[in-house]
Amino acid sequence: MTLQNTNMLKKQMAPYEKSTAKASVWQIINTVVPFIALWYFAYISLSVSYWLALVPIVIAAGFLVRIFIIFHDCTHYSFFKNRRLNRIVGTAMGVIALFPFEKWGREHSIHHATSGNLDKRGIGDIWTLTIDEYLKSPVRTRMAYRLYRNPFVMFGLGPIFQFLLKNRFNRKDAKKKERMNTYLTNVLIAAIVGLLIWAVGWQSFLLVQGSVFLLAGSAGIWLFYIQHTFEDSYFEEDRDWEYVKAAVEGSSFYKLPKFIQFLTGNIGFHHVHHLSPRVPNYKLEAAHNNTPPLQNVPTITLAISLKSLRFRLWDEKNKTFVSFKEVKRIAKKRVSVQVKPEI
Repeated sequence: MTLQNTNMLKKQMAPYEKSTAKASVWQIINTVVPFIALWYFAYISLSVSYWLALVPIVIAAGFLVRIFIIFHDCTHYSFFKNRRLNRIVGTAMGVIALFPFEKWGREHSIHHATSGNLDKRGIGDIWTLTIDEYLKSPVRTRMAYRLYRNPFVMFGLGPIFQFLLKNRFNRKDAKKKERMNTYLTNVLIAAIVGLLIWAVGWQSFLLVQGSVFLLAGSAGIWLFYIQHTFEDSYFEEDRDWEYVKAAVEGSSFYKLPKFIQFLTGNIGFHHVHHLSPRVPNYKLEAAHNNTPPLQNVPTITLAISLKSLRFRLWDEKNKTFVSFKEVKRIAKKRVSVQVKPEI
């Protein structure tokens, strides 16, 4: 991709980078109101059966993902034109989704600035090692990495770690505004949880809220995973890394059924989002459809996306993800080459 094409792509995003107050307010209404209604319906369904309650629980989990997307847009200051309004709404959505606005927003901005950069990994991204790094790592690191990459751990225990541990504490060098926002978020979460337990009882609360958050959390981690973990993704060392290439080649277009696309706030158009984080989620599809170069990016469907579960390590030589099984073959081949006697 030439510099001229890069600049052209950036300019083509400009018309979509302006939020619309009416669209933003309507999205809050058509997201938060259904979520609350579904939560209540799940609660009253418990008197009949948990299996009956599971229907509104699953749908409510989808709307919680949509709430997170609103929160996510607010951290980019793209949901409203007014920065203060983004902070207020973002903090409120973060309370519902259990994410502190300032803390997560800072980490996520680093993710955007370093996505696909092999020399700047570690903040706001999924732990990814190259084949060489993995083979040179001590046994304990390899075991930890394999455990981290296990689907049960990543998508099952991952939400619990995110919600209950990582998001509740500040980093040591966090600035005052970030620390105070995290404290405020934690206090509001505790107050709402206490109120709901008082109103419906701790057992009903755990059955409904626990199920909703585990499902939504797993779906959220899956979306983040598939958006950057696909066969022909983009990873380069800092000297060769390019922001636009990382955006359009290292972020997938996850083509989802319309209802799932609605629940996930169009985040499947992730290549557009990384190219221009200032585009609000409700304009991502239009930006994609009206920008021909963006329609040639890696496209992933639900069926194809399951294949990515076996992707574990980045092969720098062939520019693709490989499985642990393939790494074994690569390691054996390297050993055989090293011990091969000279003729």
